[in-house]
Amino acid sequence: MFDHVSIGVSDLERARKFYDQALTPLGYTRLSTSDNWVGYGAEQPQFWIKRAARPVVPDIDSGLHFCFVANSEEAVRSFYKNGVANGGTDNGEPGVRPEYGSFYYAAFMIDPDGYRLEAFFRRPE
Repeated sequence: MFDHVSIGVSDLERARKFYDQALTPLGYTRLSTSDNWVGYGAEQPQFWIKRAARPVVPDIDSGLHFCFVANSEEAVRSFYKNGVANGGTDNGEPGVRPEYGSFYYAAFMIDPDGYRLEAFFRRPE
């Protein structure tokens, strides 16, 4: 459905350091870099982070979050571990989410700018 998604941040270097570490275990790398943006993806940039004079103020109660697909439970755990070690905040440790189904293995965190993130792996049923 989406070709790409963009978020605005006030500190691009801080965001770059965070996302370089958090997304690598999921198979997503920084594929585009400039003084004003970075783009991440597997084959082409699909998640863009841009320097913004007035980034949208993230609201934990808004329901907005970004979920990244993982290819294993280990990738979900590494996403979480790397992210928290690089400025992210815990919002749900890695594990099965029975409220979504026995197949749903995920971890949740908040990035340094307040955006809610999730990594999800669909376990075999």
